Amino acid sequence: MSTTPRVVIIGAGIVGANLADELTERGWTRITVLDQGPLPLTGGSTSHAPGLVYQTNPSKTMTEFATYTVNKLSSLDVDGAWCFNQVGGLEVATTPERLADLHRKQGWATSWGVPGEVVGPEECARLHPLLDPEQILGGFHTPTDGLAKAARAVVALRRRAESRGAEFRGSVRVTGISHTGGRVTGVRTTAGDFPADIVVSCAGFWGQAIGEMVGMRVPLLPLAHQYVRTGQVADLVGRNDELTEAGLPILRHQDRDLYYREHVDCLGIGSYAHRPMPVRLSDLPEVSDDDLTEAAMPSMLPFTEEDFAPSWEHSRQLLPSLRSAKIETGFNGIFSFTPDGGPLIGESPDVAGFWIAEAVWVTHSSGVARSVAQLLVDGRSEIALHGCDVHRFDEIETTEAYVDETAQRNFVEIYDVVHPLQPKLSPRDLRVSPFHARQKELGAFFLEAHGWERPHWYEANAHLVKELPPEWQPPSRDAWSAMFHSPIAAAEAWQTRTAVALYDMTPLKRLEVSGPGALAFLDRLTTGKMDKSVGSVTYTLALDEAGGIRSDLTVARLGEDRFQVGANGNLDLAYFRSEAGGDVQVRDITGGTCCIGVWGPLARDLVQPLSRDDFSHEALKYFRCMPAHIAGIPVTAMRLSYVGELGWEIYTSAEYGQRLWDVLFEAGRPLGVVAAGRAAFNSLRLEKGYRSWGADMTTEHNPYEAGLGFAVRKQKGDFVGRDAIAEVTDETVTRRLSCLTIDDGRSVVLGSEPVFLDGGPAGYVTSAAFAHTLGVPIAYAWLPAAATPGTAVEIGYFGRRVRATVAAEPLVDPEMLRIRR
Repeated sequence: MSTTPRVVIIGAGIVGANLADELTERGWTRITVLDQGPLPLTGGSTSHAPGLVYQTNPSKTMTEFATYTVNKLSSLDVDGAWCFNQVGGLEVATTPERLADLHRKQGWATSWGVPGEVVGPEECARLHPLLDPEQILGGFHTPTDGLAKAARAVVALRRRAESRGAEFRGSVRVTGISHTGGRVTGVRTTAGDFPADIVVSCAGFWGQAIGEMVGMRVPLLPLAHQYVRTGQVADLVGRNDELTEAGLPILRHQDRDLYYREHVDCLGIGSYAHRPMPVRLSDLPEVSDDDLTEAAMPSMLPFTEEDFAPSWEHSRQLLPSLRSAKIETGFNGIFSFTPDGGPLIGESPDVAGFWIAEAVWVTHSSGVARSVAQLLVDGRSEIALHGCDVHRFDEIETTEAYVDETAQRNFVEIYDVVHPLQPKLSPRDLRVSPFHARQKELGAFFLEAHGWERPHWYEANAHLVKELPPEWQPPSRDAWSAMFHSPIAAAEAWQTRTAVALYDMTPLKRLEVSGPGALAFLDRLTTGKMDKSVGSVTYTLALDEAGGIRSDLTVARLGEDRFQVGANGNLDLAYFRSEAGGDVQVRDITGGTCCIGVWGPLARDLVQPLSRDDFSHEALKYFRCMPAHIAGIPVTAMRLSYVGELGWEIYTSAEYGQRLWDVLFEAGRPLGVVAAGRAAFNSLRLEKGYRSWGADMTTEHNPYEAGLGFAVRKQKGDFVGRDAIAEVTDETVTRRLSCLTIDDGRSVVLGSEPVFLDGGPAGYVTSAAFAHTLGVPIAYAWLPAAATPGTAVEIGYFGRRVRATVAAEPLVDPEMLRIRR
């Protein structure tokens, strides 16, 4: 009988204790949890966390983490004392913009299965009598939210894990991670060495230091956050006892970056309204184990009263009961922030068996721990983790300067109303394509992703809007969907459909896979047939062992042992590198190359006169590629089109990029060529039903549910995930990614909105756009398979219902005639 692996968890806070519990529940018993502080009050963020658990989040994954945390902690107690007090949550609005955002949040809650409703000022005051209803416009009430007693939950989790064989050791400082041959072997500490097959760092804001022990960059920044307790509040006297502590909903006043919770007859107030206060580990106070108390620990810095003064006045305005109260105590508590606000989960790329689960707040702690346990025991998480995987960041995003700036910006914006397209203000211009100077000359409006500047439309095309045929004229938009958008996108889509346009595709991740084992490697990791002739291009999927879609890829065979892979991001690079053996080389070639998408019915008229190579349909068929020269510039031309028109993705070295752009743009002038941006691209790709991984499908979906069964070649032999989908077909699935057309012709939704079938919530929107070719808004959504074309549905949009209809796809050129000219 085999024994389970030896696991050492570094950090006995809420994440580490949850992980020990989840692993032992799955039968792993050789678990050791180490912490530098004494048990159970170790001195980390868990020890002082205020414990507010709001489940609703724009991310489905984060919401599911929080919901699992609520359910799990609700089932725990310590000698009869609660670990979760389900008092509910209430977020209030003092501005029309915030009230509209609360309606948007209610939509997320419905999409992700969290009960909640937007209520008026009087109902807010009934739910939370300390509120002055004259100060607010309404609120979002979520009855299943509440308070986690994090330190107490750690005790309950520890007891349960220990009863199954786990060991917890306090006052043990980690001094190093032992590893041999690229695999972890143990943990070195002040109390001796602990052998390990797996080490998981759950060290919170100390996670950077632990990661450095194996040379792993952990992109988080410790920041201090203010929290105070008032003295006795008269209106709270007699409402609670020491056991219950709280009975009113937890309260957020996000227009002033504040939150509130009861402490018996006092009030706790947290503030994000102050300046960012980054913390260096070397500056933390030394607190001995004997001196560690609830009021003194390394994660609690001295209170800076002047930073809290404006927040105190705002609190007294919202909650009149505080006008006769005083601040009793306060501290600046340390928490972890990351470049995009998400947790950090994953394995070291260099030292197998070393994992991290960092930047995890109490709200998501149990959910994250469950997913990490599933990764370790089962090899996959049932919840999609692409937004949490530490490898989601490109290298530039993990540098100290980038992490410091973006994490502090996330602190400042934590309660802001954030549009889904809203880019970072800074840092910008980190990564630009060779066409950037020309794009600026054309008045490009840039948005940003992973440091890349990406044009969304070009002001140089504004005059074309007036020239659009009546059926192409875009409707006016509501204020929200009009943000970060321009009607110029309609003109650029029109030019793509009727003439020719140039698209900068450079920011899309490109990998080179080469070596004698490259063919077998790609054949094993993807669903498509890879053993095709040189010059073939294959759209394919990478699955996980359970048949979930890990990524979708475009693989071009450039030589017998050399392939170019069009990938979705750094997660694909990390996965390929982790799977490659000595006979396979995986190289990120994105930065050294560039790509122009030349698409439209006049694309061949533009390109062919510039080249002696044959760009005819017969010579270069759809999904084929060839080396060529355009105006003397060496390129690789791939006959692909993600806008549904004739054309090519044309690749060259970055050094030739600007010259290639200039040649194509100048030659295209008589044909009416335009530069076109991502806004038009997104509209055109949805008209063709082309999926976007991470938005339209994730590891939670199989290919047949996502409408991508055509990319699976079960008969080719073994590949990752094949067994899991062996019996799955288009006919057996119970849910589908479905195309919707919006009936009123004007309402443009943006994604994550709930979809109602027969009056009840049945799914959610993944991607959406205005379909300029058709003159109607469209969306893709996950719905029951029974919702066939013609089925009437409704989409929840800012508190109202928008009628829509399930449609057959693709909406444009279903015979694929335009693309194969």
